[in-house]
Amino acid sequence: MSSVKISLNQGLFAKVFYGIDLRHRVWYIYYMQTQKITAHIPVELLKSAQEVTHKGVTETLREALALLARSKGYEKFLSGYGKVKLSIDLEALRKD
Repeated sequence: MSSVKISLNQGLFAKVFYGIDLRHRVWYIYYMQTQKITAHIPVELLKSAQEVTHKGVTETLREALALLARSKGYEKFLSGYGKVKLSIDLEALRKD
C-alpha cells in the first residue's frame, strides 16, 4: 500500500488533482473548534438541501448555519440603511 505525501505548498495541485484544497483542510482542522451534535431534522428538508449543495450532511449543515449567521449580519446592516448622511457632491464625482 503506497501513501501519498503532499506539502501545503502544493495546494493548487491538490485542488486540481484531488478535488480539495489541503491548505484549507489543515487550517480548518487546527484552527476551528468543532462540536459534535445530534439533531432531528426532517428527512425531506435535509435531502432537498443536499440536492442544492451537492455535498454531504456535515457540509450542508455547515453551509446552512453560515448562511443563517450571515443573514443576521445583513439584517443589522440593512437596519441602518438611510440613517447615515453622506456629504458627497455627485456632480463633482460625475465630472471625474
